[in-house]
Amino acid sequence: MAAASTAARGKSAPGNPQKATAQDISFSKEEELTAYRNMLLIRRFEEKAGQMYGMGLIGGFCHLYIGQEAVVTGVRMAAVDGDQTITSYRDHGHMLACGMDPKSVLAELTGRKSGASKGKGGSMHMFSKAKNFYGGHGIVGAQVPIGSGLAFANLYRGNGNVCFTYFGDGAANQGQVYESFNMAELWKLPVVYVIENNRYAMGTSVSRSSALTDFSKRGQSFNIPGEQVDGMDVRAVKAAAIRAAEWCRAGNGPIILEMQTYRYRGHSMSDPAKYRSKDEVQKMRSEHDPIEQVRARLLESQQASEDDLKKIDAEVRAVIAEAADFATHEPEPDPAELWTDVLV
Repeated sequence: MAAASTAARGKSAPGNPQKATAQDISFSKEEELTAYRNMLLIRRFEEKAGQMYGMGLIGGFCHLYIGQEAVVTGVRMAAVDGDQTITSYRDHGHMLACGMDPKSVLAELTGRKSGASKGKGGSMHMFSKAKNFYGGHGIVGAQVPIGSGLAFANLYRGNGNVCFTYFGDGAANQGQVYESFNMAELWKLPVVYVIENNRYAMGTSVSRSSALTDFSKRGQSFNIPGEQVDGMDVRAVKAAAIRAAEWCRAGNGPIILEMQTYRYRGHSMSDPAKYRSKDEVQKMRSEHDPIEQVRARLLESQQASEDDLKKIDAEVRAVIAEAADFATHEPEPDPAELWTDVLV
């Protein structure tokens, strides 16, 4: 995905960042189509991953991002060259948003030698230094101190970059998150903490697992500002992410963005999600789906026709089909790979 212009660097942020809304940024036709295609790529990729998992072609754990596509798509539209991304185990969408090849990502899921991590990382542990993507982390909340460390490196080097550190509402209750908050504010680290609140920490609703359900306020005791964002509207996400990145680049330290989003599937492929009703899921799909919102705007404004959008869908499906074919026919890693990339 294309990053925002580096002209965004060095802009002064307001002394106290205000909540961004979709009205703050009107998308051009090009931006709408780019967002539509990129979110559709993530959606179709995850649908294929779920299908291949059911066929036994993907082993281990597999956590799908279906429903949450607007979050990483909108944030990436606010990034500039050199900005880093780090996230949890629900990471396939973040990889694609960073520009990683769908073939290498899907090949990693199937454990092939051409996978992003040589077939040794699987779904939860993929990296790409070339794309400034630092994982994929299976331990809940473990990426937060690492993302803060990446931000420290940016500050030390004076490169003007920001680390977008993603974690979920469940991870927001982990202790290392608050240790990171404290250090990030003390040192004024350029880190945007993106809390993807998809309403359920594994199978427990936020109302049952979190004493404070407004996650944008989780940094208040550390003097870290925060903002709640409609994470199902890619325009609102981009507006908030631009504001947050400018806040960090201006030397103000960390900021929290709570993305209020929703996952349509279970926590992982082994989760039947019986803790919520089908009506609840269907209501989110019919009224708030991030891709359908863009689709509706494009059609209503006559910036694209049904045929135009069908063509984009066909192109995306072809990319995913090619990736699936690649991921099932590439050879597996040589057993000798067990002894490489090992830190002793």
